[in-house]
Amino acid sequence: MNITRENIDALNAVVKVDIAKEDYSDKVEKILSDYRKSANIPGFRKGHVPMSLVKKQYGKAVLVDEVNKLLQDAIGKYLVEEKLDVLGNPLPKAQDDLDWDADAFSFEFELGLAPEFEVKLKGKKAITHYNIVADDKMIENQVKHIQKQYGKLVSQNEITKDSEITGKFSNEEEGIENVATITLDKLKGKTNPKKFIGAKVGDVIELKTKGLFNDDHDLMTFLKVSHDDAHGLDVTVNFEVSEINQRELADLDQELFDKLFGPKVVTSVTELKQKIKEDSEKQFAQQGDQKLLNDVTEYLLESTSFDLPAEFLQKWMQTAGEEPMTEEQAKEEYEKSEKSMRYQLIEGKLIADHNLQVQFEELKAYAMEMIKGQMAQFGQLNPSEKELEDIAARIMSNQDEVKRLSEQLMSQKLLNLYKNEANLKTKEITYDDFVKEFYS
Repeated sequence: MNITRENIDALNAVVKVDIAKEDYSDKVEKILSDYRKSANIPGFRKGHVPMSLVKKQYGKAVLVDEVNKLLQDAIGKYLVEEKLDVLGNPLPKAQDDLDWDADAFSFEFELGLAPEFEVKLKGKKAITHYNIVADDKMIENQVKHIQKQYGKLVSQNEITKDSEITGKFSNEEEGIENVATITLDKLKGKTNPKKFIGAKVGDVIELKTKGLFNDDHDLMTFLKVSHDDAHGLDVTVNFEVSEINQRELADLDQELFDKLFGPKVVTSVTELKQKIKEDSEKQFAQQGDQKLLNDVTEYLLESTSFDLPAEFLQKWMQTAGEEPMTEEQAKEEYEKSEKSMRYQLIEGKLIADHNLQVQFEELKAYAMEMIKGQMAQFGQLNPSEKELEDIAARIMSNQDEVKRLSEQLMSQKLLNLYKNEANLKTKEITYDDFVKEFYS
């Protein structure tokens, strides 16, 4: 067997594989001999079928199968030995005149080669890393929310602006009939809340669904209508009041603190606020880091320039999926996925240049930390090392979970790399301002 390569340009090559008779003949003969021993052909005893008949019936199929196996194995080894970084898979060139009755064969494969490029993490313009903080207003709101959550309901005679109102939304023609509990701060504008003020148990309030809630998605929750029906729903519904309560705020005492955080972890309102601030800012840090990841990704895509073997990749896409694509479909798919392919190459380059491989032991440690955090959310604050290791072992036996955790850990490694190597500036911002600036 002989393999040669012709580089068409920096991104495209053709590999030619020449297969001689001695490369496959012994293997084909052995398989046909095994067929002869077990073949059931009318008129012949088992194991006594003439070899010429076996070759006539099975010879070509066995030859084609063995040559294809040789090709796949040879191409795979060649790419490894030559250290060729290819995109997609080798594409066999069409051969309409291939003669399977010949002794020797030649096959050609098109290769799409990965481009060579450098990644510069330090750009001239600094990328902002947002340090999201919990301000006093937010902490006070959180304290109030906790007091409401752990407070008790006190029955009222009539609705006030702070009431929790239970009742039934109904519209017979639209098939709406659902019991729900609402608060007036969910309602949009001034007119809708005014309709409720002063109402008593048994009163029926007529409402228009259009513009009823600050968030139209609340129609799905409170009226039990579908997502599609909720958008643009413009009908009249009745709300029959069945219960009126006011939430009496829980006292900020040791009993509440222990319920929230465990015995004596927090012993004062000052410590409670500090704990809320710390816990909130841990969560905010994840959002700040995700924003940084997104911004660095965009910077890398804009600042790292290289060509791709576009024509080859579009041709490869036509046959790579479960369903074959037309030339036009492959072109459209390539245009949609080009940005993602570019970033995968950039990311791969960073991983190789900075030796960021994920090792088994660190993946296991990462899984155990994740499990520990999840258990803490359910009140299991001090799991034993054996418990953590047993759960981690079960997770690590699932290949899909291993893949997911590996991707998360690699994302964390890249984030740490960006924090250490990229040109960053830190900006402190409150959570409300962060949401307004980037998500409104």
